[in-house]
Amino acid sequence: MFEWVFGLPVPLLGVSIVTLFVLIGLIGFAVVRRLVLPRLSMHREDSGFTGAVFHGIVVLYGLLVALVAVAVYESHVEVSRLVTREATSLAALYRDVTGYPDPPRARLQSDLRRYTEYVIQEAWPLQRRGEVPRGGVELVDRFQATLVGFEPSTEGQKILHAETLRLYNTMVEARRSRLDAVTAGLSSAMWILVVLGALSALSSSYFFEVEDERLHQILVSHVAFFIGLVIFVIVAYDRPFRGDLGVPPDSYQLVYDQLMNR
Repeated sequence: MFEWVFGLPVPLLGVSIVTLFVLIGLIGFAVVRRLVLPRLSMHREDSGFTGAVFHGIVVLYGLLVALVAVAVYESHVEVSRLVTREATSLAALYRDVTGYPDPPRARLQSDLRRYTEYVIQEAWPLQRRGEVPRGGVELVDRFQATLVGFEPSTEGQKILHAETLRLYNTMVEARRSRLDAVTAGLSSAMWILVVLGALSALSSSYFFEVEDERLHQILVSHVAFFIGLVIFVIVAYDRPFRGDLGVPPDSYQLVYDQLMNR
């Protein structure tokens, strides 16, 4: 439902999330201050207990979002490594097939070049929209058919062929992992936990006996601001290919420009 959020520019995304939580915090504070607190029998002596509860909730929520943020960032870094591994495998494959005789060499190089062009020009725009690319299979299948159909005639060709097959399997594995990562991200249950935990931590800051309402508003705003920042980081890195922080196709472009298109 909210997939469009992941495609927003980073500055707009950050400002929107932080502003939303600050507004929620201040509106909730105004409602509680005027409608709930007057109905409660609160004294200054209760601030110690309220502070202990607030501290406990914030600490537990802080641990939760810290673990989530680290996991999301590590997942983002891992996807970047997968992309680099696929691009590196393509480069090594292209160099290895130069040692094959014609006509297999020309067909193999052409298929690798066209596949790399497809990844850069067609697959990546789809991934940035959160869509899994469906093309490219026929190019991979054709490359495999040509590669498997080659019969090495010398010991040198046998060694080269075995290494090429190994690199091809590595490339296919990396490709499959990249496609799986397009829709990777936190589950709905985790997002519910993160958002409801944020609202719980924020609302617990309302129940203090603070004489100056403006001071209380400033403190609530600070809590909301920090929570908004943490959730912004989680959203920004949750989808590896979405938004301004999405993994770019630079590795493929480098291989194509420096090796395949010369």
